[in-house]
Amino acid sequence: MWQLWHDGRRCIVCCILLRSGAGKLTCYIPKCGYEILQTAVPEAMCVVAGDDHILTARGIEKFDAIGIGPGIGVQETHIALLKNIFSNYTKPLLVDADALNTLVLDTTLLASIPPRSILTPHPKEFDRLFGKTGNDFERLQLALQKSKAYTIYIVLKGHYTFISTPEGRGFFNSTGNPGMATAGSGDVLSGIITGLLASGYTALQACLLGTYLHGFAGDLATARFSEEAIVAGDITDFLGDSFKALH
Repeated sequence: MWQLWHDGRRCIVCCILLRSGAGKLTCYIPKCGYEILQTAVPEAMCVVAGDDHILTARGIEKFDAIGIGPGIGVQETHIALLKNIFSNYTKPLLVDADALNTLVLDTTLLASIPPRSILTPHPKEFDRLFGKTGNDFERLQLALQKSKAYTIYIVLKGHYTFISTPEGRGFFNSTGNPGMATAGSGDVLSGIITGLLASGYTALQACLLGTYLHGFAGDLATARFSEEAIVAGDITDFLGDSFKALH
């Protein structure tokens, strides 16, 4: 398992990966984030790949799953980094956060994303990447079109998260609540889906199960703390109970 990293703001992603199926987690990080990550998540392996931001991605072919984006920042050099990753990794990977924002800098990269990879934008990230639409329905239609055009899954995050598939099918997630619209909640979802990919689930299975577990954990956290009071870490804390409920 491999996760691109920038600094300690996204330690929650590493925690959730280790709690959602990734038996071993390796983080490619810049030197400035090494002590933060090793202190916050000592179970994670670290590869220093730059001083202030990530510059290289050597050896990625050996990993079972890749999640890239949360916390990496937006740098011009990340265009070449993503190009290198997409050309050297053939299995589905997850692209989120600043990796999505990097795609906005060079949208030609979309055509080189490994088939059946997963993009997890919130509506504003989706609009920046694919263009604005007149209403929510048009945005969903555009998601379906782009999934078919690039052979990717798009997890469009929202109160009822929408998943579009390369086959032109769409799914709405039934779990979750407005209290989950809090900083870091989307990073938790990315960690869950990537962890499920590392466990051997297909991309579609990881999208469907990941969004359900994420929302269900958020519902459990809300029942405990209220919609107003939950934070992303609370969702992580209730992930185990979500798995147990399914079992």
